[in-house]
Amino acid sequence: QVQLVESGGGLVQAGGSLRVSCVASGRAFNTYAMGWFRQAPGKERDFVAAISWSGANTYYGDSVKGRFTISRDNTKDTVTLQMNNLKPEDTAAYFCAASLGGDLYKAPYYDYWGQGTQVTVSS
Repeated sequence: QVQLVESGGGLVQAGGSLRVSCVASGRAFNTYAMGWFRQAPGKERDFVAAISWSGANTYYGDSVKGRFTISRDNTKDTVTLQMNNLKPEDTAAYFCAASLGGDLYKAPYYDYWGQGTQVTVSS
């Protein structure tokens, strides 16, 4: 069992930056790939970014490439999403998730989820 707790969301103007973090507790953090998804009201949960268990490989959704950076610190059981040049369309609840493997672009391959943190970008 893994518990995930996100933090760092908030309100920012377009063009600004935010960093959201996720702290894990429970089973060995470094055995899981980690991902971030987001969900706006009335929309499906979309893939944002993922990182392999070692941190050697990262993956991004097309809409965030070049603006967002995912990283992890296995000594602190933490994964972070740095978001730059934010746009109003980035407004959503952001969810951290842990995966034991599979297609990291797809939500069903994640085994554990956090409760989410809200990110709002004003125009």
